[in-house]
Amino acid sequence: MRRLAGWLTALTLSSAAFGQSATPLAKRPMTFADLQAIKRISDPRISPSGKWVMFSAVDVDLAANTRTSHLWVVPLDGKERERQLTLWKDGESGGRFSPDGKQVLFTATVTATGQSQIFLADWNESEGKLGTPRQLTHVSTEADGAIWSPDSRRIMFVSRVYPECSDEASWLDEDTCNKRKDEAAAKSPVKAMVFDHLLYRHWNNYVGRKRSHVLVVSATDGNTVRDLTPRRDIGEAEAPVFSLGGPTGYAWAPDSQEIAYVTNLDLIPAASTNNDIFTLRLNDADARPMKISTSPGSDDAPAYSPDGKWLAFRSQARAGYESDRFRLMAFDRQTKGTKDLLPRLDSWVDEFIWAPNSRTIYFTSGEMGQVNILSAEIDLPEATAIASSAEYSELQLAHDGRTLVTSMMTVRSPTAVSSIALDAQGRGGAAVVRLTHLNDALLARLDLPKLESFTFAGAENTTVQAFLIRPPNFDPAKKYPLKFLIHGGPEGAWGDAWSYRWNPELMAAGGYVVVMVNPRGSTGYGQAFVDGVNGDWGGKPYIDLMRGLDYAEQHYGFIDKTRECALGASYGGFMANWILTHTNRFACIVTHDGMFNPQSAYGTTEELWFNEWEFRAPGDTEPGQPWRYFDRPAASDPFLKWSPMLAIRNAKTPTLVIHGQRDYRLDTSEGFQLFTALQQLHVPSRMLYFPDEGHWVLKPQNSQLWHDIVGDWCDRWTHTNKYAGTN
Repeated sequence: MRRLAGWLTALTLSSAAFGQSATPLAKRPMTFADLQAIKRISDPRISPSGKWVMFSAVDVDLAANTRTSHLWVVPLDGKERERQLTLWKDGESGGRFSPDGKQVLFTATVTATGQSQIFLADWNESEGKLGTPRQLTHVSTEADGAIWSPDSRRIMFVSRVYPECSDEASWLDEDTCNKRKDEAAAKSPVKAMVFDHLLYRHWNNYVGRKRSHVLVVSATDGNTVRDLTPRRDIGEAEAPVFSLGGPTGYAWAPDSQEIAYVTNLDLIPAASTNNDIFTLRLNDADARPMKISTSPGSDDAPAYSPDGKWLAFRSQARAGYESDRFRLMAFDRQTKGTKDLLPRLDSWVDEFIWAPNSRTIYFTSGEMGQVNILSAEIDLPEATAIASSAEYSELQLAHDGRTLVTSMMTVRSPTAVSSIALDAQGRGGAAVVRLTHLNDALLARLDLPKLESFTFAGAENTTVQAFLIRPPNFDPAKKYPLKFLIHGGPEGAWGDAWSYRWNPELMAAGGYVVVMVNPRGSTGYGQAFVDGVNGDWGGKPYIDLMRGLDYAEQHYGFIDKTRECALGASYGGFMANWILTHTNRFACIVTHDGMFNPQSAYGTTEELWFNEWEFRAPGDTEPGQPWRYFDRPAASDPFLKWSPMLAIRNAKTPTLVIHGQRDYRLDTSEGFQLFTALQQLHVPSRMLYFPDEGHWVLKPQNSQLWHDIVGDWCDRWTHTNKYAGTN
């Protein structure tokens, strides 16, 4: 166990850290260094008494090429500023108060082994301080995602284990088996892998022979561990299923004697979204898991009501469609019946949390470029608005049910922990109070233009929303180049949100107007609008985008139509490729991890359900697979109809191609194929290749290079900044 001298030393923050400068500072455009200097706040947690809020803040060290998370605390009443709780070199995350208020758990890396383990520290509620941490777990396959049981006696967590090792009779034998296999693999000079199933790689890693299992450990004895999802119950499946930034896939019942977890037992998980929720009684050694969900689509985010009567979860109705509407369901644990709490809601339930009365549920949902907070009642099929005009997430509720704590951000302000006072009926209306101010001093020095919204008539005369950001130091008498940003997904959305990858404010900081359209497929405009992209990747969405740009050019006279660059990633990368091959209106294009050849992309991706849904022929109920359409004309084959490759001979626009070797959603071969074609066609082109990145560029110095090269490419072809006046 690592110890750190001065663990209990509180950090002294100067008044300047809270933006309390004696004299106003001149504001300037944001730089990449500013973006990296901002502390990345997340994961707020309220102490049981309701006095404190603990949260994580990530520090980026650009020179060291590292990101490090530490735990902080702030009073819920906002009368004091934040204080840092943990200071270890390699960082800590996942801080959780024990329900009895006596301890805090977190996960951290053990220096000697390089493994993530669970640590515990005594908690001083009156002073808001931690005692000296002690290591609880010594799991050979690491421990992560720890959550307390309601009685504070046990901790549930996840670990990637060898399924066959879970056949052992005891945890000691299972852990020994895992350790022996890991050591043998590390020592072997042969690194070849044998695949006998699909989903052998996922996002940015090869899956290997291990699987995620849900385990439980005693809070007083780190050696008392039990595997709750052994192979005899879930076979070779993962529990919980992989969820990219999604909700937790396991939960405790209020009596601490039952858990719920999410797994997918379908034979080919690569082609299935049929995640299901199972419950397991822990006080019966012979108990087996019971499936409580019935939808052929995905069911996730189980959460028991405080009184134990209900088990709520999110559910999608359609099999194989990862972007179907997420409904809010409630399973009655006595009658075994399930009901849709909001059958008339036409937007997604992103996340939710129970109120102490076990009747009210607070949830977030996207709408027109915002993510709002709403409430629902167990017996009233209507939603009530609580808070809007920002993007909210990570909801927490004080035990008295009168204060919501949430992460909140806008396009001009990165995530801050905030609170919302509720009235006696649990409704909102009070002002949102920001509790964290770690980034105030830096933000006060930056010129961050406001986000402007406009709507226009898109394909089929459908109303489409878009956003515009003017450059810093804007002069209406000048003409400005434009960056046209295209979001990924395709079932995603631009809106009033901060980003550390594609930050619209940073895109504008170089003297550009930024326009962002939410075309067909975007979330927050009803499920029919989302479904509008299915099987129509280059159709209505392309028309929406072009008409949105037409509108901006017609109504914002400061846009220079001759100096526009289109930039997109993922689906946005596909659309950039489609634009490249279907119009010459842009001065340049940046395409990041985009699909170029849908036929080859089908065979090199991992989540097959995605392409099999998105590239189904209209009216087809079978999975979209290239060989099923081999005898059809191109116009009836979605893999050919929406192939930028087949129209690449039309390309004329200078194009920057970016791809990461470890991107298994869209294999790097898609980028290589595009770059090869552009070079052979003598189209001005350049490729930025990252051998150590996946679908996103995450390493700080790689991100710096990305921004440098993308910025230079746009400047060069729009004759901006150092290229001004060139031809």
